[in-house]
Amino acid sequence: MRNIFLTAALFPVMLVLASCSGGATGDNAPSPTPAVSAGPTAPTGEAVALPAENTTPAPFAIASHGAFAEPWALTMEPGTGVIFITEKAGSAKFYDPRTGRIGTVTGMPQVAYGGQGGMGDFAFAPDYATSRTVYLSWAAAGTGDARLAVVGRGRLTCAMADECAVEGLTVIWRQSPQVNSPGHFSHKITFSPDGRHLYIASGERMQADPAQDLTGNLGKVVRLNLDGTPAAGNPFAGRGGVAAEIWSYGHRNIYGLHFDANGQLWDMEHGPRGGDELNRVAAGANYGWPVRSNGDNYDGSPIPDHTADDGFTKPAIFWNPVIAPGDFVFYRGRAFAGWQSNAITAGLGVGTLVRVAINADGQTAREVERWRFPRRLRDIAEGADGSLWLVEDGAGGRLLHLTPAR
Repeated sequence: MRNIFLTAALFPVMLVLASCSGGATGDNAPSPTPAVSAGPTAPTGEAVALPAENTTPAPFAIASHGAFAEPWALTMEPGTGVIFITEKAGSAKFYDPRTGRIGTVTGMPQVAYGGQGGMGDFAFAPDYATSRTVYLSWAAAGTGDARLAVVGRGRLTCAMADECAVEGLTVIWRQSPQVNSPGHFSHKITFSPDGRHLYIASGERMQADPAQDLTGNLGKVVRLNLDGTPAAGNPFAGRGGVAAEIWSYGHRNIYGLHFDANGQLWDMEHGPRGGDELNRVAAGANYGWPVRSNGDNYDGSPIPDHTADDGFTKPAIFWNPVIAPGDFVFYRGRAFAGWQSNAITAGLGVGTLVRVAINADGQTAREVERWRFPRRLRDIAEGADGSLWLVEDGAGGRLLHLTPAR
């Protein structure tokens, strides 16, 4: 193996080959104390130069654009490219790449902060250009010590240069049942390519068995109308109740949920000790958790691996040791040659950016390469110019911009 080190005072990065994956602890690291300041900790746009001795340079250059308090999700505002970033303790900021301006988003909900819980996703409605509607997810307090993930929608207004506000935020979906657990909320949001349906990833809350129970929505992907009601044509609609919103089940903890260019839905999912997965998500499919997994329990007890005849839908690719995926994108730009339609994944485990290609059969995938970063990578988004934006996990997590190396 050849290691290529990108050394700089701000941002040392190690490029590693795909075959050299290491063990990692996924998203179960303790929550750090939120950073007090959300402002930049280094000159915005400060570049990182590759060492002169590198013989195989990385295909990207990296610049830092400020630091945030436990950032959890980032997304691009349609039309403007302004980047909105949620912070786990319950706040949100925005960064304008055109001006370097950082602003605050008010009107955020009260969250149940702790463990893996807190502020979650931020998504722009398919008709945002006219409606200004945005969708948020977060961990909310339930009865007693119980918690649950919820999704709400409101209207985004930006009347001042350094402040936006979410107005009229109303909860439209809730995890069921609520559970006394600090983890596996998932609560990732995406929309169908035709803009008619809302999909939400609902984690199994560290409870395992509910992922197989169709009377609740834990361990599921749900498919809803834009107002949060169950969508017509869902595979278990005839059962009524919560089952009517379920699209797929047998999931563990999903941190990425996206459609590819062909209109196929995929998820990126945490396994236990081993067995992280990229799944092609299909209506009515059962992905096996906790009956089957290509990993083992954290206490070392085995879980039967997937087999050809086990009756469950198999992952397109799985990882042992884990990469502990954050979010991912299906790359559609031209800035990075040869990356089109690849899944580019931000990794939480040892801090990796992983490139995965979908095979010609459309059912399986393979890892192509990976680059190691010094910190856990929480989320990723693609800019209109094909460049990539990443945000680091934890207190002081930096917003990073990856552009083609010259």
